[in-house]
Amino acid sequence: MRSKSTGTLLTVLSTILLSTGCASVRATDPSDPWEGWNRGMQSFNDGVDDYVMKPVAEGYRWITPDFVDQGISNFFSNIGDIRVTINDALQGKFAQSAFDGTRFLLNSTLGLAGFVDLASNVDLPKHHEDFDQTLGYWGVPTGPYLVLPLLGPSSPRGVLGVAGDVAMNPISYTGIYFASSTVSTAVSGGLGALNAADLRADNLETERIASEAALDRYAFFRGAYFSQRNYLVNDGNVPADDVLNLDEQEGLSPVQPY
Repeated sequence: MRSKSTGTLLTVLSTILLSTGCASVRATDPSDPWEGWNRGMQSFNDGVDDYVMKPVAEGYRWITPDFVDQGISNFFSNIGDIRVTINDALQGKFAQSAFDGTRFLLNSTLGLAGFVDLASNVDLPKHHEDFDQTLGYWGVPTGPYLVLPLLGPSSPRGVLGVAGDVAMNPISYTGIYFASSTVSTAVSGGLGALNAADLRADNLETERIASEAALDRYAFFRGAYFSQRNYLVNDGNVPADDVLNLDEQEGLSPVQPY
């Protein structure tokens, strides 16, 4: 049995489905002027997922013991805390930045390079901040919905957010650690592939809900994306016109970025 927050994710996504009525609505949406491109790109991404990512994730889950899988997830989550700490500071959350920086240092040392999440056991919980949230905090609008090749749901602000997050990821700078460019490429590529497989395996159940329950998977993912971004940018103070006001759902937490 996997010790992840899968149950919470399933509950949140099920609620999103109910809140949107599981309806297939093809009326023009002002937040989605590029719907033709987006639907085509989602179909492409779904094909890649069906033939590559999902089989890899299922194989990864089958061969990886739960404690190893949890350790790998913890390792990449710990690397992500570098990004979280920086974005905390950029948003003026200096106390939270100090806590998240301490969390990273504790897990990186006593937590064996992050494979063991000791910080959560000493009242240093995981936070989720990224550069897209920082841009939103600075007042940059989300912009229209945009589905990216392989990366999936996003927006113009989200594209800038991804670029910023890549710049804050130490894996992006493996060329500094290795003299050989071949070794550097192999290490960064291998870590990226492992992270992708781990994330996809963690979300097999989430994807299954969308596939089986939503009459229009595209509308479902679009609504879920905007709801998640609004929740995170506003630190849970979701505007009344959001797709799903998670604050009104007892016991729920936001869908975490993948």
